[in-house]
Amino acid sequence: MSFVIPHTIKKNTFLLSADRCIFWEDEKTLILSDLHLGKTGHFRKSGIAIPQAVFKEDMQRLVTQLQVFKPVQVIIIGDMFHSEANKEHDFFLKWRQDFSSLPIHLIKGNHDILKKEWYALADITIHTCKMAIGNFIFVHDVYDCTIPEQGYIFSGHIHPSVNIRGLGKQSLTFPCFYFGKQYAVLPAFSKFTGTFTIEQKEGENVFALVKQTIISI
Repeated sequence: MSFVIPHTIKKNTFLLSADRCIFWEDEKTLILSDLHLGKTGHFRKSGIAIPQAVFKEDMQRLVTQLQVFKPVQVIIIGDMFHSEANKEHDFFLKWRQDFSSLPIHLIKGNHDILKKEWYALADITIHTCKMAIGNFIFVHDVYDCTIPEQGYIFSGHIHPSVNIRGLGKQSLTFPCFYFGKQYAVLPAFSKFTGTFTIEQKEGENVFALVKQTIISI
């Protein structure tokens, strides 16, 4: 068990963090997906009393990862925001001022529906479908993208989890990183999300997030 586990793809080193993100050592880039910023605010506007502490905890974890890895840029693989603008989005704009020199790239997900002017105000570079760096391609939903024969895809969207079975037919489900032969799926960075249980096949690598540690399955 560990807080960070290295994983190699095409001779590049990716550090998997127990805080639900990846640091790409070769490019000094932080990669994460599905922050869903503003989701708790969206629920509160609908009369559902979700505490704002959930949003603040996600933001603090992001700050911690920036301080630990010191990336030169951040790539967010979709669903950075959730639904229409609310007070939590305003809080993000204030947070952005503290990291104004840090380039942020967003591959738009199905929940990223804010106006173009808002993204410009937040100084976020938008990629409508995908972003490529060398042999690596970043998309939100791998099934909405044609997988190239030579490249390797990083995606999000489904909030993957894995079911770990114990004695006496007991089982627990944990968020996970999934690495297949042609593409990877990152866990949702936000803890205020549902999950989709995947079935690991031969030749695939899965890393479960158990509390503040990572376990290779």
